Amino acid sequence: MSLFDRLVALSLPIVPKPVVGLISRRYIAGEHLADAVAVIRELNAEGAMATVDVLGEDILERRQALETVAESERAIEAIVEHGLDCNLSVKPTALGLKIDRTLCRDNLFRILEQAAAHDMFVRIDMEDSSTTSAILELFGEARRSHQNVGVVLQSYLRRSLSDARALLSAGAAPGVRLCKGIYREPPEIAFQDFEVVRRSYSNLLELLMRSGARVGIATHDPLLLYEGLRLVDELTLPREAYEFQMLLGVIPEMRRQLISEGHRLRVYVPYGRNWYGYSLRRLRENPKVAGYVLKNILSGGGR
Repeated sequence: MSLFDRLVALSLPIVPKPVVGLISRRYIAGEHLADAVAVIRELNAEGAMATVDVLGEDILERRQALETVAESERAIEAIVEHGLDCNLSVKPTALGLKIDRTLCRDNLFRILEQAAAHDMFVRIDMEDSSTTSAILELFGEARRSHQNVGVVLQSYLRRSLSDARALLSAGAAPGVRLCKGIYREPPEIAFQDFEVVRRSYSNLLELLMRSGARVGIATHDPLLLYEGLRLVDELTLPREAYEFQMLLGVIPEMRRQLISEGHRLRVYVPYGRNWYGYSLRRLRENPKVAGYVLKNILSGGGR
C-alpha cells in the first residue's frame, strides 16, 4: 500500500460527507435506479457488461430486508425494460441473513425466480468471514433448484482452496467470481501478506479454470490480470467460458483495453441511498481503491 493510499484511508473519518461523495461518485452510480440505468447504458455502449447491486448490508430489520428485495425486483424489471446487458448481485445480509436464515433464503429465492423468468443471472456476494459458511450453504441450497445463481470466493481467506474444491466436487463451480477480498480479518482466518494473497489468487484461478469452471476474474491487479490472460491462452478458452470483472470507476482505461482485445468484461455497478456508509467501509477496507479513484478524479479521468 502506498503512502498516498494510506493517507487517503486514514483521513476518511474527518472528511466531510460531500467530499466522500466526490470520491465515491466514480464508483457508485448514484442514489436512484435511474442513475444506475444511465451508467449501465454508458458501459454497454463501450462494450462492457454490468452487474447491478442495491446498496445496503448488515440489515437488522425485516422491513429493510423486504425493501431491498423490492428494489432488487425493480432493478430486474428496469434491466429488462431498457434491454441492458446486465445481471444482478445481492448481499445476503441485505436480505436478512443476520435476522433469520429462513427469511434470507425466502428473499433470495424470490429474487432468483423473478430473474429466472427473464433468463437473468444472480450473483450471491461474499461478505465478512462470519458469514462465509452460511453464504456457501445458502448458495448450495439455491443451486439445487436454480441454475441462474453464482457465488464468490475470496483468495485471502485460508479456507478458500478447500471451498473451491468442495464447489468443484459438487458440480457447483460454473458461476464463481474470484476476488482477493477486502474485509479486515485476523491472521488465523485470512492471509495478511499481499504477495501470499496474490499467490493464493493465482492458485485458485488455475484450479477453477483447469477444472472447467466459468470464472469471473475480478481484479485490478495487473499481475493477476496477466495470469488470467495466460490461462485463457494456454487453455484456448472460448470467450464465453470466462469474463473479467472490475469495479465501476477503478482504472477504466484497463477495462477498455481488455474490451478492445476482445475479452468479455463486466463492471460492478452499486447504487442506492446507503452510499455513504458503503463508501466509508469500502474505502477504509481497501485504501487502494480510494487511491485509485482519487487519483482518477485529480487527473480528470472518467468512468
